[in-house]
Amino acid sequence: MDALFDGIGINWPVLITQVVTFIILLVILRFVAYKPLMRMLDERSKRVKESMDQAESVKEQSAHAEEEVKKQLVEAGRQGQDRIAKAVKAGEDMKQKAQEDAKQEAEALVNRARGEIQRERDEAISDVRREFADLTVLAAGKVIDRTLDKEKHRELIDKVLEESSTEKKE
Repeated sequence: MDALFDGIGINWPVLITQVVTFIILLVILRFVAYKPLMRMLDERSKRVKESMDQAESVKEQSAHAEEEVKKQLVEAGRQGQDRIAKAVKAGEDMKQKAQEDAKQEAEALVNRARGEIQRERDEAISDVRREFADLTVLAAGKVIDRTLDKEKHRELIDKVLEESSTEKKE
């Protein structure tokens, strides 16, 4: 076999030296370059993963915050509608109360007017009765003073009416 390797031009001591040198070089590169390089790549991978996790967390928080804002907007809209409804109801109540107050005031005014009209009517009737009684007494007094026929009776009534109207004017 030596002859075969010598025929190809392989020198065993050089080959073994090169293999041992290659293995030593691999061990040195493993400790000096490969491990630090792998550690650096692992750390970078870890940082990228953490950044992705943070981005996902921020995205979830953003979605949650957006959902919360929508809920608050819906609640604010509902509260606004409730306040509007309460204001409308309060306005209607005030309108109703004002109408009722106006109606009561109008009824009181009508009742006062009716009372005053009744009082004035009663006074007018009383005045007419007094005047009629005065006229009757006056007419009776004049009739008693003399006996009258139809024409004198008519003249007497006209005279009494004239006297009463002139007395009333004074």
